Amino acid sequence: MPTKAKGLEDLFHDTLKDIYYAERKILKALPKMARGAQAPELKAAFEKHKDQTEGHVERLQQVFEIFGKRAQGKTCPAIDGIIEEGEEILDEFKGTPAGDAGLISAAQAVEHYEMTRYGTLKRWAEILNKPDAANLLGQTLSEEETTDKDLTKIADSSANRKALAA
Repeated sequence: MPTKAKGLEDLFHDTLKDIYYAERKILKALPKMARGAQAPELKAAFEKHKDQTEGHVERLQQVFEIFGKRAQGKTCPAIDGIIEEGEEILDEFKGTPAGDAGLISAAQAVEHYEMTRYGTLKRWAEILNKPDAANLLGQTLSEEETTDKDLTKIADSSANRKALAA
C-alpha cells in the first residue's frame, strides 16, 4: 500500500513539534543562565524571557489545538547543541569579565534559532489559511525579536566593554 505523500501541513506540524521541544528546553536553561549572569540587567532579561517563554509554550499549545493535534515535542538536535554550547560558556567563563558577553552570545544564538522557526511557521500558517495560528506565531516572533534587540543593548552598553577590559 503506497504511503500518502507528505505536504506542507505535515511539514508545519513537524516543525511545530520541533519548536515546542525547543521552548520547553529553553525554559529549563533560562534559570541557570540567570544565576550565571553577573550584571543585574542581564539577570533581569533572562528572568523576563523565562516568563515570556512560558507564554510561548501556551501559544504553541493553542496552535496545536487549531490544527487539531496533540501538543507534543520532537527532539531537536539544533537547540540541544545551542544550549550545550551555552552551558560550556557558562562553565568556562562564569565569574569572569567575559562571562556576561558569552551568555549574551549564547542567548542570541537561541533567539536567532527561534526567530527562524517562528518566521517560517507564521508564513506557513498563513499559506495553510490558519490566520489565528499565524497571529499567535507572529506574537511570539515579535517577542523573540525584541528580546534579541534587548540583549544587543546590554552587550553594547556594558558586557562587551567589560570583557574587552579584562
